[in-house]
Amino acid sequence: MRPALQDARIEALRENALKHAVIFAHPRAQSFTASVAGAYAAKAKALGHEVVMRDLYRMGFSPALQAGELPFDSGFAPGSDVVAERALLADVNVFAMVYPFWLNAPPAMLKGYLDRVFGFGFAYGGQGRSAPLLKGRSLISFSSSGAPDYWVKEKGTLEALGKLFDLYFSDLCGMDFLEHVHFGSILPMIREDAVASRLAQVEAAVEKHFGNILVH
Repeated sequence: MRPALQDARIEALRENALKHAVIFAHPRAQSFTASVAGAYAAKAKALGHEVVMRDLYRMGFSPALQAGELPFDSGFAPGSDVVAERALLADVNVFAMVYPFWLNAPPAMLKGYLDRVFGFGFAYGGQGRSAPLLKGRSLISFSSSGAPDYWVKEKGTLEALGKLFDLYFSDLCGMDFLEHVHFGSILPMIREDAVASRLAQVEAAVEKHFGNILVH
């Protein structure tokens, strides 16, 4: 490739690249959840995008919302850790949430992160108090459970989470919701080839939503 064409291609890649925040929660560093987050990040980077990893447990993030962080408190002010997170996420285009089902819901760590970081003044607020502040951004979710797919569908777990953690949350923030990819039957004795096939699904989802954004 001629130098001029190469330079033009690089510039096009830079202009069209997105910044992804992969936010995941699992107490074990070597877990299926971590593998999904890693597969997502690797594929996004391979496509030329920028990725920031937010491994909530290894970060030691505190999920407990404090009284002073409530927007109607007279001394309202986000914690210093929240201020730092919001600064890091300020220019993120895509938020990828990765988590397991515990008692048919995301871990408290993730819910606390959303309560504190995606609260008033970052995800919504302004003069309208509830005006969405993340318009133009996107949300994509990846979840897993030990129960088989048919069970979580039969019990309504996926439908409930789809309304609360996908549609409601994205609507509150003004984000476009892209997809929720769920993996059932994720057990300690799962075979390596089964894990590999599921991680390939993660890569396929990244390719589907973000692979045609860049100029190849």
